[in-house]
Amino acid sequence: MVLTGSRQSGKTSLLTRVFPQHRYVSLDIPAVAEAAELSGEAFLSQHAPPVIIDEIQYAPALLRHIKADIDRHREQNGRFLLTGSQKFSLMQGVTESLAGRAAVVELHSLSAREIERWSHRAIDRERLLQHLLAGGFPELVAAGLDPSRFYGDYVATYLERDVRSVLQVRNLRDYDRFLRLCATRTGQLLSYSSLAADLGLSPNTVKGWMSVLEASGVVYLLEPYYRNLGKRIVKTPKLYFLDTGLACYLAGLRRVEDLRASALLGPLFETHVLGQILRHAANSGRPADIYFYRDHYGHEVDFLIPRGDRFELVECKWAETPAASHAGFDEIVRLVGPGRVLAKTIVTPERGKRRLANDIVVADSVALDFLDT
Repeated sequence: MVLTGSRQSGKTSLLTRVFPQHRYVSLDIPAVAEAAELSGEAFLSQHAPPVIIDEIQYAPALLRHIKADIDRHREQNGRFLLTGSQKFSLMQGVTESLAGRAAVVELHSLSAREIERWSHRAIDRERLLQHLLAGGFPELVAAGLDPSRFYGDYVATYLERDVRSVLQVRNLRDYDRFLRLCATRTGQLLSYSSLAADLGLSPNTVKGWMSVLEASGVVYLLEPYYRNLGKRIVKTPKLYFLDTGLACYLAGLRRVEDLRASALLGPLFETHVLGQILRHAANSGRPADIYFYRDHYGHEVDFLIPRGDRFELVECKWAETPAASHAGFDEIVRLVGPGRVLAKTIVTPERGKRRLANDIVVADSVALDFLDT
């Protein structure tokens, strides 16, 4: 099994707790990674399975030796548990060496529902603001760390280790500006040319940097749904951070009062909702099949979830009493017919579930009841 996810999402802690009988070795240590890369067979003799191998991307040549060992013991499962926080290099090695031999599982930071169950404290509107600022990284939540200090160290470590090693960025200040600019655009359409112009860089450079953010589990690019829905559809993806705490830190939001008054509150709440939907899918062992809809006439729906040949429509509103009508919902119904729209849901920070007119259901962003129907 290959467990992927961003740094500090809890991959190592999860595996060592669930599989205490496995040996453990980390390739985060350069000397250990070098030994694994240069002498894979001897390394596996020293660290015989069942074994957890942390940060496998630092010794990609080791995957060939793991493949050979798996082929000699095809009747046995779970002997190698691998983690990696750099999918850009890791997945290439997995697809080349372990195709058909490994299950790939993605681990996100904690969902709001997981934090609520762990803390035994309901996440109401006010606590949701605190959750947006803090995010869901397990160590931060469990130890009650200061988010500003945690994310300051996190960004510095990420910049120094992952980005510099993969992209060989010469000016880390430029990349830091890129990260912060991306954070202020979470929940918006992604324009490489606009980002490049604001940074004074080439669009190809920005595109390469964005691919690393996506592959390392920092951002998610949500694709538009345009099959059979007409020709006047926006086909540009939307940019979302996968953890709102990191997005808030990079956007300069440090206090609840700052977030409440910020123009980014709506986009950050939408970012939060998408993150909860993605976590729900990953924790259920299902692929995330989710899109957005927007046309050139101004009709839009935040999230469109296909269910067979029908659709569930989801809109996010930081409002206590959302309107009982929505032009985007009406447009989708007009395009596909009412029989192909399974549900129309407006997600708000208020807890509970209630029904409005026009078959619109109001649900909350923690329980996510609408995903289980």
